[in-house]
Amino acid sequence: MSANNPSRRPVFFGWYVVAASVFIGFAAVGARNGFGAFVNPMSDEFGWNRVTISTAFALGILLNGIIQPFMGQVFDRTGGRKLVLISVLVLGVVTMATALTMHVLFFIFVFGVLASLAQSGLSLTNTSALLSRWFQRLRGTVIGINSTALSLGGLILVPLAVYLMEATGNWRIAWVGLGIVVLLSLPVGLMFIRENPAQMNLRPDGDEEPDDPSTGSGQRERTPGPLEATSWRQSLRSAPFWQMSGAYFVCGATTFILSAHFIPYAEDRGASPGMAALIFAVMNGLNIVGATSAGYLSDKVGGTKNWLTLVYVMRGLAYLIMLVTPLISGMSIAGLWIFACIAGFSWIATLPLTSSLTAEVYGLRAMGTISGITFMFHQIGGFCSVMLAGWLYDVTGSYTLPFSIIGSLLGLAAIAAFSIREKKYSARYQQPRTVWVTDA
Repeated sequence: MSANNPSRRPVFFGWYVVAASVFIGFAAVGARNGFGAFVNPMSDEFGWNRVTISTAFALGILLNGIIQPFMGQVFDRTGGRKLVLISVLVLGVVTMATALTMHVLFFIFVFGVLASLAQSGLSLTNTSALLSRWFQRLRGTVIGINSTALSLGGLILVPLAVYLMEATGNWRIAWVGLGIVVLLSLPVGLMFIRENPAQMNLRPDGDEEPDDPSTGSGQRERTPGPLEATSWRQSLRSAPFWQMSGAYFVCGATTFILSAHFIPYAEDRGASPGMAALIFAVMNGLNIVGATSAGYLSDKVGGTKNWLTLVYVMRGLAYLIMLVTPLISGMSIAGLWIFACIAGFSWIATLPLTSSLTAEVYGLRAMGTISGITFMFHQIGGFCSVMLAGWLYDVTGSYTLPFSIIGSLLGLAAIAAFSIREKKYSARYQQPRTVWVTDA
């Protein structure tokens, strides 16, 4: 076939933006989620209890959530490219600097404060808002692919951190290694992150230009939903915002507790550090399937709030299995694997579904800020669960009680998601307008 064959269209540049976003998220979020691998070695060296080391992680989660709406406003006003790239640079340097920790206050400041500020700039809520400009019909699928960055980070970087610690006997080298990986994503972002398709004379989804008006053809236009917002303040006066935010609070609580405490919890149940990291990695690997499937089903089948409900129900079942299996003889380790398999499909799946639903209900003009506010609830939930787990572990010597309390909230999250009146408010279900263009 001739290279000049007009039927061969070049790859839509938006897919390069997707790939760059995934790589940046993989490096950035993976480095942060590797925290669980450092809990025991750093606690052993400095004599920290679980509350002490949990404070750095939990404070980072909270600060990340509080600052996210403001970063969302910066994103909405600037387009986001510079914000993402500067945040990558800062996060890489700060992650490497964590290796210099000699006191808990330094660790809290560097990992809990500086790293969290950088994370807010390149969060998946911001990159998902960016990708929402590049894709419309495939929005859920693309955001699902972008969400796999969380999974890839846990799948690859957590075992990498454990390997570096075991190979060198030094957890400091592992922090340096993670920081280098983050910095490697900077040139990728410089080459491929662009703010919107119009900058490159392209249209969302790679569509061709509309037909010539002189043809008199009918063109179908997207009809906005009744809650489409030009300002983030408008969303606060509607029920879907609070329903999604409430469910997202539980989502953050039930995932961050795993990021911080699952590996030490698995070790308490008899798993070696390597096996605990492997189970965590498998769980993150399955997230890839869960996130991409959730986004695809949202695009092709619809009923986003129903898929979101199913995700919370699945995660609740996983928590129940994790807590019950230790009571069955010989099922302690097996229960961790079963939990990882079920939870893996549901962990990250909430992000593409929530982001897609936010875009469909409230539009794109203020999506960075609105998503940032809902994400703040997610992070507040994570802060509460991480601190609660650390405190109750020190008091009871077990993770059973905190995991039971946090896991029970998933029923409320499922109810909140299911009660969203998607068909009334989502732009997807509005009657599209047809504009007939005729000769002048």
